[in-house]
Amino acid sequence: MPRNFRIGASWRDPRFMVRVILGALVLANLVLAGLVLFPIGGSAEDLERQLATLQTQIQSRQATLERTRQHVAAVEKGRSEGDDFLGTYFLSERTAYSTLLSELIAAAEQSKITPREHAFSTEPVEGSDSISMMSITANYEGSYNDLLHFVHEIDRSPRLLLIESLNAAPEAGAGKLTVSMKLDTFVRTDGAKD
Repeated sequence: MPRNFRIGASWRDPRFMVRVILGALVLANLVLAGLVLFPIGGSAEDLERQLATLQTQIQSRQATLERTRQHVAAVEKGRSEGDDFLGTYFLSERTAYSTLLSELIAAAEQSKITPREHAFSTEPVEGSDSISMMSITANYEGSYNDLLHFVHEIDRSPRLLLIESLNAAPEAGAGKLTVSMKLDTFVRTDGAKD
């Protein structure tokens, strides 16, 4: 039988049509078999492994996030408590001299010790731009009991007053002591909160 290579005539031939349909079905079967053997998103086991890995990563990151939140809360609490401490025990530089002088004079009156001269000096604290150390050199006169009471009054002060040195010498024939003290305290610069 002679072959006819005209395309228009081939479409009318039932055998040619069956071959085209069978070829299309074989091609479709091959594509579907490839999709079954090699799924687009991976096999079910691959997807389960990926899911388990992602869940582990999520748990790890949630734990890290929770630890970070706890650290932030601790830092905020520390900052707040530090600010409260500074506000309570450290004086503002603007009012430090007058406040400390009035507190020392009030403590001296309470303890019946006689205040003499007071000298103040301020030095910056290394590593801080907002805190300075104030040294107070003060002289007093009174009895030993008055001195003990005065030291007790300084200890009860709401300010952080540190007695660096205390020298007491008896006065000749008076029965009193001449007291020289050096006190240290810390002050905040004017930019800090009162």
